[in-house]
Amino acid sequence: MQSFYDLYNQLVQASMRGELKEQLEQGSVKLDEHQLDCLLNPRKYAPVWRLADCDCAEGDQKACEGRCLFDAFHRDEQGNMMVDPDRCVGCSMCIDQCKAKKLTESKEVLPLVEVLRDGKKPVYAMIAPAFIGQFSEEVTPGMLRTAFKKLGFTGMVEVALFADILTLKEALEFDRTVKTEEDYLLTSCCCPVWIAMIRRVYDQLLTHVPGSVSPMVACGRSVKRLHPEAVTVFIGPCVAKKAEAKEKDIADAVDYVLTFQEVRDIFDFANINPLDMEPDERDHSSRAGRVYARAGGVSEAVKTTLKKLRPDREIPFTTAHANGVPECRAMLNRLLEGKADGNFLEGMGCVGGCVGGPKAILSRDEGRVNVNYYGSAATYYTPAENPYVIELLRRLGLPTVESLLEQSDIFTRDLEAKAK
Repeated sequence: MQSFYDLYNQLVQASMRGELKEQLEQGSVKLDEHQLDCLLNPRKYAPVWRLADCDCAEGDQKACEGRCLFDAFHRDEQGNMMVDPDRCVGCSMCIDQCKAKKLTESKEVLPLVEVLRDGKKPVYAMIAPAFIGQFSEEVTPGMLRTAFKKLGFTGMVEVALFADILTLKEALEFDRTVKTEEDYLLTSCCCPVWIAMIRRVYDQLLTHVPGSVSPMVACGRSVKRLHPEAVTVFIGPCVAKKAEAKEKDIADAVDYVLTFQEVRDIFDFANINPLDMEPDERDHSSRAGRVYARAGGVSEAVKTTLKKLRPDREIPFTTAHANGVPECRAMLNRLLEGKADGNFLEGMGCVGGCVGGPKAILSRDEGRVNVNYYGSAATYYTPAENPYVIELLRRLGLPTVESLLEQSDIFTRDLEAKAK
């Protein structure tokens, strides 16, 4: 009997040939009803799927219930562990820990391929800052952009450009908020697992989190503001982004979330090698936005940008960062004990940051080296001197950098109001 993954690959290839409906009608694909509905309608489900009935020992099943930090597991009438789509944040820890290997991350390829084949709407690939080297060390951003266009995308946008914008916003928030030695901020950029931890487990700290959306959401909203009919597709190493994209107050931004591994498979099915593509190079992001992809990158970006914007600040910027859920929890616990490690605190749910994401293709060490290299190759060091950032803000109706604090509905969310 074919495995779920073999059948999934068969469906994707059929969809790319325009034969998906025919194969489903003929019954040539032997998936159970639940698995098929997950693949065709992934947004209905949690970012983690259970593929088959649980058959673990009772003690192991009980351990599953208490293992999720976000209480996303519950047992159905048959004793199977179910994943609550309203509570699962996609941290993927349960996938690694499942002894029976019955869990997998959600896959959004099938509905996206149908949109690309339809060709009625512009579709934009929004690539995460961790992308450098993921599809081969020699593949440049321009080659990757051309490869996406060959698949049917209208274009590729680097999310690092919007990390630049969020860096400006958080630098200004820090300058406005941190006025004494006792004040501090918890960064709200980047990592949905970090934000979910604060909102659901450490909600007493929410007053210290500036109301910024993630670079992914900022990118999606901006693309849709400039191109209202656009379909937006975020691509990165992260499963948690699949959960973030469905959160009600920001669900307007991103239509599909694919991992690097999903995109690699699509390239393989379509016989597209990005290395063979003629490059369409466009260099828009600064070093600050590019290094968001590795642990400590957000703190470094905000610190250098704040120094550029406010060189005469009296209260120094002191930073600390944690990566991996245990480190993040330890840092937040110290805060609750009144032991702040700095006045700007960054958390990343994955060890190494985004380059250590569960669906990265490279090892986190290789990813970090590539991100640092790409950052050093940027024309601009901070977004404060990046003319592309200033021009984009103007096109979005923000006449000055400072207007990010007062007029930026695209880049702002109310985390306290949305806390669960």
